[in-house]
Amino acid sequence: MPSIFTGTSKSQRTIRHLSLSGLFVLSSASVSAAADADLENRFPQCIEHLESQAIEAGVSSQTAGEVLAGAEYLERVIELDRRQPEFTTTFADYLNRRVNSDRVSRGRELLDQHEALLERVTRKTGVPAPYLVAFWGLETNFGSYFGKMSVPSSLATLACDERRSQFFTEQLIAALRIIDEGAIPAEQMEGSWAGAMGHVQFMPTVFLRHAVDGDGDGKRDLWNSLPDAMMSAGHFLQDLGWDGDYRWGREVLLSQGFDYSMADGRRLPLEKWRTLGVTDAFGNKLANEPIEAALVVPAGHRGPAFLAYKNFNVIMGWNRSEFYAIAVGHLADRIAGAGKLQNPPPEDMPALSRNNILTLQKALNEQGFDTGKPDGILGPNTRSAIRGYQSENGLVADGYPGDTVLNALGVDLTSETSGSDT
Repeated sequence: MPSIFTGTSKSQRTIRHLSLSGLFVLSSASVSAAADADLENRFPQCIEHLESQAIEAGVSSQTAGEVLAGAEYLERVIELDRRQPEFTTTFADYLNRRVNSDRVSRGRELLDQHEALLERVTRKTGVPAPYLVAFWGLETNFGSYFGKMSVPSSLATLACDERRSQFFTEQLIAALRIIDEGAIPAEQMEGSWAGAMGHVQFMPTVFLRHAVDGDGDGKRDLWNSLPDAMMSAGHFLQDLGWDGDYRWGREVLLSQGFDYSMADGRRLPLEKWRTLGVTDAFGNKLANEPIEAALVVPAGHRGPAFLAYKNFNVIMGWNRSEFYAIAVGHLADRIAGAGKLQNPPPEDMPALSRNNILTLQKALNEQGFDTGKPDGILGPNTRSAIRGYQSENGLVADGYPGDTVLNALGVDLTSETSGSDT
């Protein structure tokens, strides 16, 4: 097929390309705006349908009618749901923002201030107090910010949007059931744009399954009752399988020449890790305990290494992020009196955009290292493909996309359009 640019100069081709790209972007934006306008127009009809679903699911007709009659379409919620982060945060940035001296100091103060309550929760659930305070700190900065969005309105808006309608319909019905039981009046039910609520940011379905009355007043109030919030957090973690005999994991040191391909999620007994030359962060032998652990290297071979125990997976049951699980564990350690990491994460690692990762995934797939369908997310399949590429090319097989890998596979960190299909 002859090119539509035949006979034009390079500058003309560039202008024509930019013009066509601009039309594409404008067209996409117009389609998105039209879809959002249509959603707002359909909102009253959708509310009627949601009210019927809620009543059918067991919500009282009075609660369903009154609460949904006051629900508003929140354009801001749709904007936040549509927004995708342009750059993935580095481990150093993530950890340093969440585990800092101010948060550690405040956590220690609150650990002492609420000692009796926290000890009671520990006796009941087996979850040590520093972990409860760490979750509290990461979720709402110790109760200083719950979110200001109306939960019924946020969830109704998202339930009426086709993208994740089923999930948010379930959350909305759960929120109505919480109001129905008298936990909190509808007008006081505020939280994040996605419906997470209270001191420990439970989604409504998690609230229904795991929230408990910790102060004996007959209500489950995660907004105004710290005993309810802390006991509910402990109960949730207990239900997820928290093992009170062991910690979350620990920072470790790896021997020179260590095979980083072992950091692929496999769980081995501590005795096996000892034979592989793994020590604690101070060079001492690992404890001789009958426990299995997985090796996690969130910043590659230049950064810290951790052995993650069973409770690490429990934390990820709360939030499916290795960065989050390490931050909770490390913050809990610091609140309990431990010091900073012996090997802090390097701060000069690049923040990769989704398009950077798309380029990386496509290049790995082309060379026979399967990442699955490119999606711009640095997940387990992509890390496995990176390890395969590193092993075949004589590099440290840590599964981390360092400069050598990025440069070899043509990922241009200076390009804002790297990996774009447009």
